Amino acid sequence: MPMEYLIDGTDKVLGRVASQAAKLLLNENTVAVVNAERMIITGHEKDITEKYKRLIDLKDKANPEHSPYWPRRPDMFVKRIVRGMLPYKKPRGKAAFKRLRVYVGFPEELKKAKEFDAESRKSHEIFESTITIKELTQKLGYDRDEEHGK
Repeated sequence: MPMEYLIDGTDKVLGRVASQAAKLLLNENTVAVVNAERMIITGHEKDITEKYKRLIDLKDKANPEHSPYWPRRPDMFVKRIVRGMLPYKKPRGKAAFKRLRVYVGFPEELKKAKEFDAESRKSHEIFESTITIKELTQKLGYDRDEEHGK
């Protein structure tokens, strides 16, 4: 029986949360990830930033519009990571991806939802260096004020 799950991404490792969300989605559940900008990626900041800059800069010479797209907004960035863990080109994966909601912050309408505790240790317990999604997306060119016309 499908259920609705809420995952709080605060200080959780992005890859671990994304894989758990993908599994829940493939079991026909609805998943909402909140505080996406507070999730972390483990590793050296410089290496992670260079990796994603390289991915963003990939362009097809023949037709640049056919190039892979990597968003710079934190919620869309996390959604793209989860999409990579789904068979999104097949009907089952497309349906699962449509049941995913990712939010920056914690929306009021989700305050009463049942929270799913994604298995992930706190970053400061085991990882030497990390970078938050907010910091990474800012280094990739995301500017919140620019989006709101300020």
